[in-house]
Amino acid sequence: MTAARPLTPDELGVVTRPRARIAHIGLGAFHRAHQVWFTAHAADGDEWGVCSFAGRAGGLAATLRAQGGLYTLIERSGSADSFEIVTNLVEVHEGTDVAALIEVLSRPEIVVLTITVTEAGYRLGLDGTPDPVDVELGRDLELLVAAVRATRLEPCAVATVPGRILLGLEARRRAGAGAIAIVPCDNVPSNGRMLQRGLTQLAQLVDAALVEWMGENVTFVSTSVDRITPHTTDRDVALVAHETGWRDAAPVVTEPFASWVLCGSFPAGRPRWEAAGALVVADIEPYERRKLWLLNGAHSLLAYLGLEAGLRTVAEAIGDAACRRAVESFWTSARHHLPDYLGLDEYCDQLVERFANARIAYQLEQVASDSVMKLRTRVVPVVVAEWRAGRDCPAGVAALASWVRLVVARGSFPDAELDAVTSRRGSASPARELLALVEPDLVETPSLLERITRLVDASATPFDAGTAPPPLTTERS
Repeated sequence: MTAARPLTPDELGVVTRPRARIAHIGLGAFHRAHQVWFTAHAADGDEWGVCSFAGRAGGLAATLRAQGGLYTLIERSGSADSFEIVTNLVEVHEGTDVAALIEVLSRPEIVVLTITVTEAGYRLGLDGTPDPVDVELGRDLELLVAAVRATRLEPCAVATVPGRILLGLEARRRAGAGAIAIVPCDNVPSNGRMLQRGLTQLAQLVDAALVEWMGENVTFVSTSVDRITPHTTDRDVALVAHETGWRDAAPVVTEPFASWVLCGSFPAGRPRWEAAGALVVADIEPYERRKLWLLNGAHSLLAYLGLEAGLRTVAEAIGDAACRRAVESFWTSARHHLPDYLGLDEYCDQLVERFANARIAYQLEQVASDSVMKLRTRVVPVVVAEWRAGRDCPAGVAALASWVRLVVARGSFPDAELDAVTSRRGSASPARELLALVEPDLVETPSLLERITRLVDASATPFDAGTAPPPLTTERS
């Protein structure tokens, strides 16, 4: 094969591409494997371009901009790869380019704003309440108040996602650009309602006119998203060049499976994503729970139990007998709180097949990051729900204990919420402090706290549902 050529619109002969009608915050592999892919495969995908802003530094925006936003999607099954050049990402900006954000969200043709910044990136509690001691969020509010008071809205150095969204919405209000739907696509329960409450509370601290305008012109759509997307490696870059003849510096690797469930209104329109398999529902909560508990909860179990066992990937962990038993035990507990109409047998069988795809090298370290928020939404709800029902959740308890041991042993973890606790190295009860950070119910229930603490203090042993202790005593209704 001749030397691979640069992946650019001119080289590909791409003449017509859709104009941007969707803005996005959180440019990354999942966004390109999910929202951009769904838009490209929508029935009217040729009418919808995406303009994305990077969520973090790292050079990805510059790399994609040099390629005109084009990239290769590698769909990796258990036996083969397929390659697709996705053309719907038509603009790319750095996340710090606030001037570009103001300009983009001032355009009337931009009618949807999607977001993928991970659970912690919203800087909001699960109920949407802003963190009152978040220093960066407080600084952004000061900048926003000053910017809104000025006759002419100028770019200011807002650093947080809520701050950037509010600045963009104020620019849209001033431009008279019309209604817009905001669509968070992260693993937070009722993420649309959460973000609506958080942004509204923050806007109330900035300007009453902005709050009123948001109430009349901004809708929030709750979503459940699913597509396993591991980090891209140098081998993947080389594979694209070898197989396609195109030199793509930013390909995306993903599995064949993709799911997007949406609940909410789009006042100014949206792509017909249903043609790509998206599902629009009136009640998203059961679908959220199915995904958060059965898929994401299992991922977190595999991450902490697997890392302690010296394993590296999800595929290795699901292939380990003890980890597999833990996942199946956790699913049994979670299914007590999910409706049968969700097709749970088929869903769990499908998850095992997806997890076992060894050609998707989904690193356990990647899954383990942002652990506090993930455990809070993925594992703890099942543990607490089972306790309240008078039952044990041995796999969930084992995963929490494993997480505590890992944090204590490492002394740090890639998680901003852990900084305050892990910095207090001399704490007499690190397990209690860590568990309280995740969920107060875990430490306010003596039998549950004792159960987890006993496992933390014990040597790490393979999970065995058959030796689980007797059911918990329900201490409050």
